[in-house]
Amino acid sequence: MRCFVHKSLRRADTYVYLRHQDDLDALPAALRDALAPMRQVLELELTPTRRLAHADAARVIEALEQHGYYLQLPPDPHGPSDISRATS
Repeated sequence: MRCFVHKSLRRADTYVYLRHQDDLDALPAALRDALAPMRQVLELELTPTRRLAHADAARVIEALEQHGYYLQLPPDPHGPSDISRATS
């Protein structure tokens, strides 16, 4: 699955994976407003076995299929190294 990664310019280390390029309308309005402005930083082909730095590729794919986006939050310095999650 091809996906497009946007970085929040307002919130450090916060990324949104989108199923469709520049489809920021896939995000709930409140989330879009909280993260804006955003800039596309990456386009990549996802497979369930692809290694990502702070997310599980299978979870990202599932969220993209169900919601059209995946929200990756900054790692929690006091918790597990992967706190990435999808919001619905």
